[in-house]
Amino acid sequence: MASSVEETALILRCKRGERPAFDALIRMHERRIYNLAYRLCGNYDEASDISVDVFMRLFQAIKLFRGDSNFTTWLFRIVTNVYLDRRKKMKNRQHLSIEEYIETEESSMARQVEDPGPTPDKIAESDEKSAILQAAISLLPDYQRAMIVLYHTEGLSYEEIAEVFTLPIGTVKSRLNRARLSLRTKLEPDKELF
Repeated sequence: MASSVEETALILRCKRGERPAFDALIRMHERRIYNLAYRLCGNYDEASDISVDVFMRLFQAIKLFRGDSNFTTWLFRIVTNVYLDRRKKMKNRQHLSIEEYIETEESSMARQVEDPGPTPDKIAESDEKSAILQAAISLLPDYQRAMIVLYHTEGLSYEEIAEVFTLPIGTVKSRLNRARLSLRTKLEPDKELF
């Protein structure tokens, strides 16, 4: 990870429209952007799409970054907003089912859908815990999920989360507490694992 001085210099160069500086800034943060996106949505392809949208928004908005907050916090706000915007669009979109068979010139064959989950014989107790926890987090409402991921996975402080959501710290604390209570309720059937 580059120092904050290097990051600040890159940001200033980006504001002047220097494309190589923007590319370097993206390389510096792309892994954190993708990891946060994946933790929010739980899907590799969707996390990639979110990351691309974040890069585009960042390119358009970099001149608006005033430096009042940490750049990473500002970047996490963009990732979270892109994720929430995509969720809103998906809820409004009509879902179409995939046909069971694919027709080819020679014949038809059953559509095969890859199971991204690990096979049962390879699941260790820690993997099982992780899967159950991620599943429970994915059942939380979008804002609660974002709160849990930003605090517990990304390690942001209450103040940084308040900046991401532009909320008072007290509101962040109460919403994070409600998110934890909701998560605990969802994990109740598997409490022996935790």
